[in-house]
Amino acid sequence: MAVNFIQAFMGGALIGLGAIVLMLLNGRVAGISGIINGAFSQFSKQNFWRWSFLAGLVAAPFLTSPFGYNLPTSLPINGITLVVAGLIVGIGTQLGSGCTSGHGICGIGRLSKRSIVATMVFMLSAFVTVAITQHML
Repeated sequence: MAVNFIQAFMGGALIGLGAIVLMLLNGRVAGISGIINGAFSQFSKQNFWRWSFLAGLVAAPFLTSPFGYNLPTSLPINGITLVVAGLIVGIGTQLGSGCTSGHGICGIGRLSKRSIVATMVFMLSAFVTVAITQHML
């Protein structure tokens, strides 16, 4: 239990640090959906930071695995459920004008009322989804 807490604390601190560094050095919010959208929709030298950020997200599990931090090797759901869930998240990201990282980490840190409300909606949706899928089905 204590090890999980330490890993979660360190992971959250690193995410927060990454968001702060991106804001300080680049003036940009670390919203993953916006970074991915910008990386694929506009090909220019000005997008190098987007590709670097995404490369860091992909490289992080490989860089931390020698220290005992590993990603799950399997998921307890089937591929169709995963695709449907991904589409629903994508629709929610579009409707909410951003993702959980942009609103939940960066927006709340900036005390944005819109981000606070959006994060409350994300969390309520997650609670309802877990209640339905784990306790009613």
